[in-house]
Amino acid sequence: MEFKDIPWKDVLIDTRDFTVFKDKYPVTEGHILFVPKTQTWEDLAKCYKAAYAWGYDWVDKDYCTGYNIGQNIGSSAGQTVMWPHVHLIPRREGDMRDPKGGVRHVIPEKGNYTLDSYAIPTRNDLLQMELFDQ
Repeated sequence: MEFKDIPWKDVLIDTRDFTVFKDKYPVTEGHILFVPKTQTWEDLAKCYKAAYAWGYDWVDKDYCTGYNIGQNIGSSAGQTVMWPHVHLIPRREGDMRDPKGGVRHVIPEKGNYTLDSYAIPTRNDLLQMELFDQ
């Protein structure tokens, strides 16, 4: 895949090193993507730096009360467009019942690590889930 093949078209900002797009399937209003023009560490680092600055500015200007920055790398992590891109997701008070755990919610059962349900399963638990042969 090349940069010219990426599926996003709704450009917010275009720089020499990366382009910022509106996410096609936003999880919150304002969800955007920082997409490097090359697959280099340098350009990806510029995306992270820009995303962090953008999020900080959002909070400073009361657009949101917090934000998540992240990247899905590989299909097992949920990546569907196989070109590096950094998600910046604005968060607002009340946008979910209990945000404790933040990015840990990518595995819903593991999101809130303070709940008893986060306990490590026993061998019997795993056998009952039929994950392993007896």
